[in-house]
Amino acid sequence: MPALWDLPDFDAHESVHMFDDPKTGLRAVISLHSTHLGPAAGGTRFWHYADQQSAITDALRLSRGMSYKNAMAGLNAGGGKAVILADAQKTKTSALLDTFARAVDSLGGRYITAQDVGISEADMVALSKTTQHVAGLPGQGGDPGPYTARGVFLGVKAAARRALGVDTVKGVHVAVQGVGSVGGGLARYLAAEGAHLTLADVDLAKAQSLAAELGGLAVDSSAILSVDADIFSPCALGAIVTTQTANELKVKAVAGGANNQLATGPEGRILSDRGILYAPDYVINAGGIINVMRVIENADDAAVNARIDEIPARLNAIWDRAEAEGDTPAEVADRMARELIGR
Repeated sequence: MPALWDLPDFDAHESVHMFDDPKTGLRAVISLHSTHLGPAAGGTRFWHYADQQSAITDALRLSRGMSYKNAMAGLNAGGGKAVILADAQKTKTSALLDTFARAVDSLGGRYITAQDVGISEADMVALSKTTQHVAGLPGQGGDPGPYTARGVFLGVKAAARRALGVDTVKGVHVAVQGVGSVGGGLARYLAAEGAHLTLADVDLAKAQSLAAELGGLAVDSSAILSVDADIFSPCALGAIVTTQTANELKVKAVAGGANNQLATGPEGRILSDRGILYAPDYVINAGGIINVMRVIENADDAAVNARIDEIPARLNAIWDRAEAEGDTPAEVADRMARELIGR
């Protein structure tokens, strides 16, 4: 295994912390990419990884993405992320959560955690009993999913306007991958405005149930990437746009809530060369972290939603600059974000 510094996704992280507690079974990574703009903020992911290296890579990519996301959202926060390596049964005990909370606390406020995949609002409450460095608690915005979904919806509408030349998503065919808190919320927003939906999820029954409710179509998760649609909206896990899928997608735009959608990076060029508009993930999906950071930003719900309303303008600024400079939207967004964090 290569040294941490030599990993492709290390990208000058300020620090990467490994925690191992055999008594509770906790094995976790807390990765701090940047604290240039403030404490590193980002959720904790509870996930069963194929191997430990995959968990480290995920933590590195996610924390860098949080640096860029928080910077582009104009927040007074840097970027960090935690992953807890779950066992195959995803066993989660109060002792394990308490030990993780002490790990967060040991960083002295340099990292502020929040919800992510596999972690519930109740889990965040449990963590807050041991460490104060927790955001998104009840009464502080709570579940970030609905706010992320609203921001993604606004971004999808902006993508439809840009790529399809329409002012509404009525009649626009959107293929949504993942119908959890974000993808499901997005689907409901789209259905309310008359979009035509094709939904997929690893839990096919869940996708079928939502499709029946909204008047859409459900397909197997392996089939969603081959659907002939106007917009593909990935809202599950990342690295979904690979070289192969970038060459095979039958859409005019990719705009969704998943983190790290481009598997390695060059896929953004393939999309651009094929005339497929890409909405950089950490810009379109910033609604959740904007909500979560309301405590640090001293923002109420109106202020949170006003900032989420700015997502389409940020996307259009990126797309305008990409057209003017001949770069991809992903390249332009990364460059803008690096400038904001002093890199």
